[in-house]
This record gives sequence, structure tokens and C-alpha cells, in this order.
Amino acid sequence: MSEHGSPRRAPAVTLSTSSVYPGSCADAFEAAARLGYDGVEVMVWTDPVSRDAVALRRLATHYGVPVLSVHAPTLLLTQRVWGRDPWTKLELSVQLAQDLGADVVVAHPPFRWQREYAAGFVDGVKEVVARTGTTVAVENMFPWRAGSREVVAYSPGWDVVDEDYDDVTLDVSHAATSGSDSQELARKLGDRLRHIHLTDGSGSLKDEHLVPGRGCQPVAGLLEDLARGGFTGHVVAEINTRRSRAPGERERDLADTLAFARTHLGQA
Repeated sequence: MSEHGSPRRAPAVTLSTSSVYPGSCADAFEAAARLGYDGVEVMVWTDPVSRDAVALRRLATHYGVPVLSVHAPTLLLTQRVWGRDPWTKLELSVQLAQDLGADVVVAHPPFRWQREYAAGFVDGVKEVVARTGTTVAVENMFPWRAGSREVVAYSPGWDVVDEDYDDVTLDVSHAATSGSDSQELARKLGDRLRHIHLTDGSGSLKDEHLVPGRGCQPVAGLLEDLARGGFTGHVVAEINTRRSRAPGERERDLADTLAFARTHLGQA
């Protein structure tokens, strides 16, 4: 119960469209509906449907699964989606979220070579949020490594804890790749933690996005802490199924991820 006596809103457990890659947005909506996810996070990608509010609304209505968050096209692989200007990408992502009734946009910190964007990023994100009313939750990243050498790829940096972001997305796989403990990271972020990318990692140099419970991160404890603390953000399954080969393997991984979340959030 909240301090006013009304029930707390349980965290929504949603499915990122990236979890069915190389499948389409339509495949993600169908899987989310069939397996019982609460909603979808749209990764803005090369799939034209991921950038089309009308098409996405039709999918949400057809499958009865709402879009609750949007991931801006800030990956290396999406550098040409919606042009090259990073602020335009963020603004269009916010507009897409508003058109779909989603309340969170996920963004990565700038790459180091995006110097002008990086110099004004922290204050610029605050301005976008104040002007639009849509939350922009900046995601924790990880150092890039070349042999024994660490490459500075992000600016202000890959570690979001000490940056002045009002809202943060915690990605468990990124925590593993950076050598961080996701449960401890969540505790450090406190009330700034708005959004979770539910996955796992073994601590290798690769960003693995394993099914939760199949890596070395304390994912169960993280979710249990969130449930005890009254977390009301979104918990988004963002796993890598692109190498699924056996019949039904992707389906089982998506179902296992949902079951893991429901169990450790106390929603089973």
C-alpha cells in the first residue's frame, strides 16, 4: 500500500521488440500477447514499422498490447535512422512516445566523437523533459576494450551513477560487461532508477543479453529489491534470441524471461 492507503502500481513487465530480432515489430507484438507480457518497448530500428506511429497503434490495438516505452535510435547500427542529428533523433523518439501514449524514452549517452551533442547532453535532456513532459531515462553503458586497453567511447561517460541524470535505465547485461553489480548499482541510483532492461551477462567483454538467471548477475535479488521498494517503473525483457535455432527456442527463452520476472517481482 502507498502512504495514502491506495494500492501501489505493480511494475509492468514488457517485451522489447529487439528481443525477437531479426524478427519484426509485428512478431514482437504477437509474442507479447501470446505469452502474457504487459506491453511492448519499441526499439526504433531499420524496420520502418518501428518509426510509424499509425502502424504501431494498429498492432497495439490488434494484439491488445500497449506500447509503454520507446528506445531512441542511439545505437551504432542505427546511426542513419531519422538522419544523423542526435537531437532530432531524440525529439522524434519523444514525439513517437507521445503519439503512442508511452511515458518513457530510453536514450544512450553520446558517443565521444559526437562532441557538440555530448557537451550539452545532460542539460539538453533536462530541457526536453521539462518541455515535453516525457521521461528520458539515460541508460548505463560499458567501457569498450581492445585487448588490455580501454577505449573511451562515451561522453560524459558510460557510468551513469555520478552524472546528473534525473532518470536512468539500468541494463543488466551492460552492468555485467562493465564489471558492475546490477543490484548494487540499483541501490546507488535510488529514486533516479526509472526503467529496467531485464537480461543477464557472464561478465565477458561481450554485451551478451542472456536470459535472466543464465549469467552471473544477481538479477533475482535486484527484482526482489525493486518489489520491496515499491518500484513502479517498467521491467523490459531485452534478451538476445537472434541465434535461436531449435524449434521453439526463442519462444521458450521469452517465456522463461517473463516467468523469471513475475516470480521475483512477486507477481507469479
